[in-house]
Amino acid sequence: MPKNEDKALRLKWSGRLTLRQRILAVNVFAVAILAGSIFYLDGFRSRLTQARLEQAQSEAVMIAHMLAVIPSDRRQPVLVQLGQDSLTRLRLYDRSGARVADSWFGVHPTYELRDPTTEAWYRDVARALDNGFDAIVGARRPPLFEPPPRDRLEGWPEARRAIRSTTPTTELRRAPDGTPYISAAMQVDEGNVLLLTVNARDVRRVVRAERFSLALILAATLIVSILLSRFLARTIASPLKRLAYAAHQVRRGSAREVDVPLLPARRDEIGLLARAIHDMTQSLRQRIDATEAFAADVTHELKNPLASLRSAVDTLDRVEDPQLRRKLLDVVRQDVGRLDRLVMDIAETSRLDAELSRARFEPVDLGAMIENMLPMWETRSDNGAQVAFARPRAGTAVVQGDESRLCRLVDNLVDNALSFSPPGAVVTVRAARLGEEVVISVEDEGPGVPPDAREAIFNRFHSIRPEEEFGRHSGLGLAIARSIVLAHDGAIEVEDRQDGRTGARFTVRFGGV
Repeated sequence: MPKNEDKALRLKWSGRLTLRQRILAVNVFAVAILAGSIFYLDGFRSRLTQARLEQAQSEAVMIAHMLAVIPSDRRQPVLVQLGQDSLTRLRLYDRSGARVADSWFGVHPTYELRDPTTEAWYRDVARALDNGFDAIVGARRPPLFEPPPRDRLEGWPEARRAIRSTTPTTELRRAPDGTPYISAAMQVDEGNVLLLTVNARDVRRVVRAERFSLALILAATLIVSILLSRFLARTIASPLKRLAYAAHQVRRGSAREVDVPLLPARRDEIGLLARAIHDMTQSLRQRIDATEAFAADVTHELKNPLASLRSAVDTLDRVEDPQLRRKLLDVVRQDVGRLDRLVMDIAETSRLDAELSRARFEPVDLGAMIENMLPMWETRSDNGAQVAFARPRAGTAVVQGDESRLCRLVDNLVDNALSFSPPGAVVTVRAARLGEEVVISVEDEGPGVPPDAREAIFNRFHSIRPEEEFGRHSGLGLAIARSIVLAHDGAIEVEDRQDGRTGARFTVRFGGV
């Protein structure tokens, strides 16, 4: 696993799916669960059919017991009445198998076996749906009911079984139109058998009604799931795709031309991500512009000493005067020294941001740090200028930072102050806690900084030195100092001395510890 991959965010098999597919899968999963209720309908139909079988069996038992106490010549009208009340057909067969009584004699039939070929087309559609439903759930279809050629006892298997048993027997078949055809047989007395039959069309009617209600719910759920998936895809997947495309464009190096969607109206995580990528792109653009400007400035700054160095070297071969040759060699040494300072400061500036971004900040006592730097400054001044340090109370001027970079910050400010100080002047350095801040100040006795140049002096390669000092400084010291201050979340400014004397005062402010 790559080092930058979080185990909590790692995906296994689902990593091959796009976000749109995952959203759709989650919503379709809910629909699939609802669709699984189709199997519940099959169980519901089975239970309902079984209940009708048990009902037919109970009715057959009760009617058989009733007929057992009724004389044979009075059984026919009783069967007719019971058949009309129960909406069934009741037949009574004697020992020879002949039908001796029938509830349909002389009355209208209580049910009808419909021929599907004579029904309307929509009933064919309904039957096709029923068959499809049975195929999906793998339901076992009962055998097709075929009326016996002669209506005798031997034509009914359940009636033949009832002769040999004292318990009722049942049989389930399907009518030509697919509805359940239920029959129950029970022995009435010695050799006589009662046969109850019914076309249970209500079972299919109830199942169809339930299936229709479920289909409506399933359709509504499916529509809502599709709309929800489209909504989530539009509000999540589409913005992420646009942001990914913009990031890809930035990676290809076209950061200036990429318009990253800001999504200001969104207050969710997508909006936060869009604004973060937008800010990152803006920062990258600024870095690219700064890098290009820095490269252009470096080229310009290197061209002048190189041109002077080339001119001196070319002239040196043609000059015979020893005094003039020494002057040319002095020019060469100065140009080489200037190039060396430029290269060192440019290298320092180039790696400064990267090093500060990786640095681990620790508590730094600025008072002790500056005190340790005093001997170095005493030997640096070549015009007799001195450095005075107003020591703070121990442990008060403490900040979070990188001590080596903070040393470079103070050293650059003091070095700048010494370079502008007249002979015998004093550069004053202070470090103190003021409320919640720690303030470093460096004051010199030089000419000061004009108000209109107080921001520009922190730019790279900017210098307002006299002509005679040209080439002695790279113009990067204050730019490096400001970079270090900003990396420590501080602020730096320059102003006139507060005591009214001539000179500049550089002030750096940090958050205290």
